[in-house]
Amino acid sequence: MASFSFGSGNAAKLLRIPLYVIGRLGTALLPRGDRWVFGCGAGVGDGALALQRLASAQGHDTVWLTSSEREDRDAAALGIRTVPKGGLRGWWATARAGVVIVTHGLGDVNRYAIAGAFVVQLWHGIPLKRIGLDSPATTQVPAVPGAALLRRLVGILYRGAAQRIRVLPAASHRSRGRLESAFGLGDDRVVVTGEPRVDVLSTGDPSERRAAASALLRQTLDGLPDGALIVLYAPTWRDGAADPAIPSAPEWVRIVRMLEERDAVLLIRSHPLGEGGYVPPLPTRRVRMLGSALLADVTPVLPAVDVLVTDYSSLAYDVGLLGMPVVYLAPDAEEYARTRGFYGRFEDVAGDDAARDWGDVVAQLSALLDDTALFASRSERSATLSAEMHAFRDGRNTRRVYDTIRARGIPAPKGAA
Repeated sequence: MASFSFGSGNAAKLLRIPLYVIGRLGTALLPRGDRWVFGCGAGVGDGALALQRLASAQGHDTVWLTSSEREDRDAAALGIRTVPKGGLRGWWATARAGVVIVTHGLGDVNRYAIAGAFVVQLWHGIPLKRIGLDSPATTQVPAVPGAALLRRLVGILYRGAAQRIRVLPAASHRSRGRLESAFGLGDDRVVVTGEPRVDVLSTGDPSERRAAASALLRQTLDGLPDGALIVLYAPTWRDGAADPAIPSAPEWVRIVRMLEERDAVLLIRSHPLGEGGYVPPLPTRRVRMLGSALLADVTPVLPAVDVLVTDYSSLAYDVGLLGMPVVYLAPDAEEYARTRGFYGRFEDVAGDDAARDWGDVVAQLSALLDDTALFASRSERSATLSAEMHAFRDGRNTRRVYDTIRARGIPAPKGAA
């Protein structure tokens, strides 16, 4: 079930234009300090958390701007100070900050207090589907009189907001070109440092990473069968449209039978903007939901996963850092290419054997889990794809981003040597 669309979101932004104007007048009167404020559209996690931990360790004054009690609890458990991003307190915290860190958009913090800040946009994945200015979905508005003019206005506002970004880390030069185009930024602002959010996939010994990920997964989901293989299904958001890949009742029967025969568990990670619909018709411990309400950031548990099933998610690039095979399920690839578009061809990522329905997925998963040679071959294919998109795999992406921010004129914390 879709829960959000660009059209409704853009309509709300247009109605808030007076608040942006008032907020900008306010920030013009206030000096900015040395504090770093952080926000993330997916909760307390992602690259923003990695950078917050490093900045705090370096002695910077940091605050996380939250939008829910869940985020307050998660931040408190990590010892992170918080301020609600809405209202006067959130506006004041953002307006007085010297550095603003976001992962999704300026609304990760208080959107009305951005002017004049040093904005770092970490983004939340290497884009396969077109995003930002490259996608017609970005400027969608409701079908009302004057919609064409409103779309143009939304495009102007989006481009103007993007120009506030001072640093946008890219995973590689290939990813850099996509981000430059999507945000309308030059190569002086989009820098190849690697992405902080994936450092957790490259740090430490592989067996230790898997053990830590397994512990976190079992802490999040009670009652996982001991020793079961883990298959993660992570469909991407359909921009408010219905998801065409939700299994039918007969497909659920085939899925569960395959999982039981191979002692596997299917974890379903729906996009937080379009959750719902993936519920088997009968109770089973072989299918579990792993939505953002349970786990804000899925990246730390990826080392505990054996196979990824996805369509157009950036996770397809990330799991290659772990040598994880990927099964692609894309029943609407042609339509998606026409309406949303890809960077390059979808076949260049998924190959010519992408599944069209869950019957194909079950067949591919069965073959992968039964044939060690095929599993190794698909793992190598995944690693090769990842190597083309991730320039670094040394666990130091966060450090490179931090050093870039400091090199752009942001001072060391007070009292630092």
